[in-house]
Amino acid sequence: MRILITGAAGFLGSHLTDALLSDGHTVVGVDNLCTGSLANLKHLANESRFEFVQQDIVEPFDVGKVDYVLNFASPASPVDYARLGPETLSVGSDGTRNALEIARRYGAKFLHASTSECYGDPTVHPQKEDYWGNVNPIGPRSVYDEAKRFSEALTMAYHRYYGVDTRLVRIFNTYGPRLQKNDGRVISNFMVQALKGEDLTVYGEGNQTRSFCYVSDEVEGILRLAHSDEHLPTNIGNPSEWTILECAKAVLRVTGAESKIVFRPLPQDDPMQRKPDISKAKRILGWEPKVDLETGLRLSLEYFRESLTPMEPQTR
Repeated sequence: MRILITGAAGFLGSHLTDALLSDGHTVVGVDNLCTGSLANLKHLANESRFEFVQQDIVEPFDVGKVDYVLNFASPASPVDYARLGPETLSVGSDGTRNALEIARRYGAKFLHASTSECYGDPTVHPQKEDYWGNVNPIGPRSVYDEAKRFSEALTMAYHRYYGVDTRLVRIFNTYGPRLQKNDGRVISNFMVQALKGEDLTVYGEGNQTRSFCYVSDEVEGILRLAHSDEHLPTNIGNPSEWTILECAKAVLRVTGAESKIVFRPLPQDDPMQRKPDISKAKRILGWEPKVDLETGLRLSLEYFRESLTPMEPQTR
């Protein structure tokens, strides 16, 4: 197939590009590089089946006939969507519409990358796909949360009204090589702080929970969903639940750092619990994650070491 990936220079987009090329497909990667990096794609410089187009998908665009559209374009980290709030809303609305229009024009299948943030600060635990969420629509995180909730509604509208063959994946915290080192997410923050010998910053008392999925597991789940006939949202994430404090201690074990853990005030609307119910993915996709957190951290360690410039001190 000839496959379009929006957000191809991002963390997940670049890993999906690699996986699809390995499966023998041709990939057209589109990215405006506002948060993505060409460094994530540099190993494909001589790959004849990969084409990169620098393009903001908020503006109408066309890359010719494609068989599948994977829509992964969006700022995804708290640091990025706090800095690019209006842009995040635009890519979730106009950008998603433009990507859907390409799928509609060429009769292509379509998969949209949504997020566990659609559940907000959940009152149901673990989160199943039929839970409608508890989201503050005007809070500081709303530019991302509501962009993704709207893009889900838009994707379902194109499916119901225009017959576009769509899928929706709700992605839970994912980590691994190519994760931006300064993106404000838990794993990258802790790994970089530990490797630089700095204190690890935990917000609140560290009792809030997250479920961390290693990137290879996440990509496998996404691609299984892409090949399925499921149109409603599907959780793809690791159901092993860790407190933020437990995660910080795991990072210290893996890195061997002697950093202290310091506590800071909890940000507004920071979810207290986050854990996917993946019974649907198990049932319809035969998928569940294989990589536990400490193994995934060890697999990510060299990447984070190399991401620090020579001027930045590291502990070994």
